[in-house]
Amino acid sequence: MKKIGILVVLALVTSVFAATSVLGGVQDAASELCIGLKSMLPVVAMLMIILAGVIYAAGQMMGAETRARANVWATAALTGALIAILIAVIAPAVLQTVYSTEGTIAC
Repeated sequence: MKKIGILVVLALVTSVFAATSVLGGVQDAASELCIGLKSMLPVVAMLMIILAGVIYAAGQMMGAETRARANVWATAALTGALIAILIAVIAPAVLQTVYSTEGTIAC
């Protein structure tokens, strides 16, 4: 099973590198990734924060076991929102640093 997973990952990586045959294609892909991250992740983070609040509030009306599970789910949603915000803030700087030779990444 582990060998199949490695084979699938290698096939995906190979297809990505085959699709971006020149350096300009890689920079264009990095630019698109950066723009997508900056536009999508803050929205997802806000929705996760709202979802965490709804889950926590709903859990407070339930029994002890459900309340405990709701607290864990709300904490997980808040952690996911925090990670999404960190990625949205840090990823453009990392991509800019990695591809700073040309300076063509538009974030």
